[in-house]
Amino acid sequence: MHLTPAIKHGTSDCDPGPFTSDTETPLHQQECRPVGNPSELPVLVREGDVVLGGLFSLHNAVLESVLSFTSLPAPAQCSGFNFRSFRWMQTMIFAIEEINTNPNLLPNTTLGYQIYDSCSTPVHALRTAMAVTRGQSGEGSVGTRCRGTVPVVIGDGGSTLSLVVARFLGVFHVPQVSYFSSCACLSNKVDFPAFLRTMPSDFFQVDALAQLVKHFGWTWVGVVAGDDAYGRGGAQIFSDEVRKLGACVALHEIIPKNHAKTQMAHIVERIRTSGTRVVLLFAVEQDAGALLTEALRQNLTGIQWLASEAWITAAVLSTPQFHSILQGSMGFAIRRADIPGLKSFLLRMSPSYDPQDPFIPIFWENLFGCSLHHGDSVDTADKPPCTGLEELARTENIYADVTQLRISYNVYKAVYTIAHTLETMATCEPGKGLLHDGACPNMSTIQPWQLLEYLKQVEFINDFGEEMKFDENGDPVAMYDLINWQLNADGEVAYVTVGKFDETTQNKLEIDEEAIIWTGKTKEVPLSVCSESCPPGTRKATKPNFPVCCFDCILCAAGEISNQTDAIECEHCLPEFWSNARRDTCVPKQVEFLSYTDTMGITLMVVALVGFCCTLTVILIFACNRGTPIVKANNSELSFLILASLGLCFLCALPFIGEPTAWTCMLRHTAFGVTFSLCISSILSKTVVVLMAFRATLPGSMVMRWFGPVQQRAMIFAGATVQVVICGVWLAVAPPTPRTLSSRESLRLFLLCDEGSALAFSLVLGYIGLLASFCLLLAFLARKLPGTFNEGKLITFSMVIFFAVWVAFVPAYVSSPGKYTTATEVFAILASSYGLLVCLFFPKCYIILLKPEKNTRKHMMAKTT
Repeated sequence: MHLTPAIKHGTSDCDPGPFTSDTETPLHQQECRPVGNPSELPVLVREGDVVLGGLFSLHNAVLESVLSFTSLPAPAQCSGFNFRSFRWMQTMIFAIEEINTNPNLLPNTTLGYQIYDSCSTPVHALRTAMAVTRGQSGEGSVGTRCRGTVPVVIGDGGSTLSLVVARFLGVFHVPQVSYFSSCACLSNKVDFPAFLRTMPSDFFQVDALAQLVKHFGWTWVGVVAGDDAYGRGGAQIFSDEVRKLGACVALHEIIPKNHAKTQMAHIVERIRTSGTRVVLLFAVEQDAGALLTEALRQNLTGIQWLASEAWITAAVLSTPQFHSILQGSMGFAIRRADIPGLKSFLLRMSPSYDPQDPFIPIFWENLFGCSLHHGDSVDTADKPPCTGLEELARTENIYADVTQLRISYNVYKAVYTIAHTLETMATCEPGKGLLHDGACPNMSTIQPWQLLEYLKQVEFINDFGEEMKFDENGDPVAMYDLINWQLNADGEVAYVTVGKFDETTQNKLEIDEEAIIWTGKTKEVPLSVCSESCPPGTRKATKPNFPVCCFDCILCAAGEISNQTDAIECEHCLPEFWSNARRDTCVPKQVEFLSYTDTMGITLMVVALVGFCCTLTVILIFACNRGTPIVKANNSELSFLILASLGLCFLCALPFIGEPTAWTCMLRHTAFGVTFSLCISSILSKTVVVLMAFRATLPGSMVMRWFGPVQQRAMIFAGATVQVVICGVWLAVAPPTPRTLSSRESLRLFLLCDEGSALAFSLVLGYIGLLASFCLLLAFLARKLPGTFNEGKLITFSMVIFFAVWVAFVPAYVSSPGKYTTATEVFAILASSYGLLVCLFFPKCYIILLKPEKNTRKHMMAKTT
């Protein structure tokens, strides 16, 4: 509650207000005396118990007079009559008269009014505010109540005007209820403590517009605003809100108040070159009209205009000349209502209806283009005289158009809100009032600050089912209709409601997209982006020195995907998966192993089987010629054992081909180790026998006793048993198992056999290498032994080849990727097996098959030099 000393302690029925002084006359003898000359401001007055002030911009501008500073300035002259504002003013009068005739609302109180024309100019609006607060009585009498003192003001229209008026009225706590001022800045109760409104704050309208932009996916939006508090404030809030939602402002331009052609042309050109297809025009209808006129002149088409509520239902812009660029425009408008009886009330107007009304002659002359006082001035000299009998009902003018009563409805609500507040004050029970200590106000001397306290708390449901109340900022509940401009069958603009916005609901915005017709008479939602959306499979990459809405689309790298539009980053696939060709889905990686179906696997299998067949052929040749000297001389039992183990060596390469399983992994390494150990042990035993046979020829040598058949078998068994033990421990402790080898950089999964124990695998290879080393050493010692067929040389060559293969195998095995690791091992097995088979047995087969004359005892016993 705000109390000033003058209000709290005044004892006179006539509150002197801020324009009187108590230094010359005692307070109880003061009278209400206006300062200046109030007659220069046209005013419409009706007496009542409570007088409501009204400020309406009935004209669009004030004609500035030349100041001589030698005499009082001439009365201000306004120009550009506004029929829409005149209807708002008449709506206020209609509501007051309706209340005065309503026996259920304020039955013992009559409402009056004082209505001024603020002429759409802040300075003039301030003058009218000063006039309406000081009363209209020029004659005051001591000790009598000042008739016409105004405790509340309805108005003004524009936010710029209300900023001036609200700052002035707030000083004296005179409540102001605006019907059209939506600037969010007016919600500041520190600067504007007495300001309330039936018009929702621009904060909610901008929120609705931002949600609209988000709903349709527009990310490149232009903003053009009027050069006033309404335009600048709303446009700035909108720009901030859409940026929070991820959109960008393509341009932000201000319409100059003087509507300079060069600047207007520049704005239109900026819209054309910006690349945006959606532009918010946040301005009053005069500024919007100036810009759209220039856009029409430059033939700017294809723009989806978003309108602020100030012009979305403005009839002046719905004329046929603007249809080509504004058809399909969309914006939010405040709620409308059909006020019963208002149409007939508006049409009652005539020059003779109220001779004291200073605005009717102006209205009549502007409507019919005639003069009620023909020849009285230069301005009316060229106009025909008015008869006063012109038919108002036959005119097509926005004044009588009651199809879109939105601001008029706000005026209507403002009057009824004040009436219900007065009703609450009149029915106050002592001790339950809103004043200090629960006191009730004196209805015969209502003070503005008292009415302000009750206005803040008023709450009721009006005849249209709408809840009326103010929040802590003096704002009403925000509800909007989403309006779409569509042309009807007659070629006229129809304001079609295609959605609504209610800030009290969870889903604030509701849109019927099927009912919308966009610019260009299309049903397809316009696309307004700086860069096309990045499809799945790509990611956004910002462009240097461009807004975040301008970007390039980069294809995801191999092994990465993006499965949504406009992805910021690509996601890595799991190790077992790889990206598809479109980079939008992770698919299982191709499983790769040394298979019987691929070329390499088939080749190695064929080579292994050929080696096995060759071994069988050699065995068959030896078996058929086992009685010949060359077979007997080479220890046929050991030869057959070596051939059998070589055949197994060829076959043990086959488990390395095919999909690895637990059994094949254990079999391939253990079978390889045991068969090669058996083969090398047999060759080692044969080498020892050859070497010892020549040593035993010395007189008195008993060496061959220890290298008979039993000892040879024991040596071979011992050599193989050691390897069997190593493999047995290996299988028991850490057997080889299948494993998947994967890399994020590869699209394949390699199925391999993990050795299980690197130490065991090394021992298997190392043991085979140890046996081969002994064998090579002994064979090297026997290389120069005499004889036509020197077995030592053949064993030496075979062991050299064996070592060369396996020494080369180690680095190749370590460095080979994927299935090539297995192929390298198979190749080493086959190459070493072929080396042993060729070096040890092919020379013998050559003699048996092609040189039988050398296959004699005599030739075998011959000495060689």
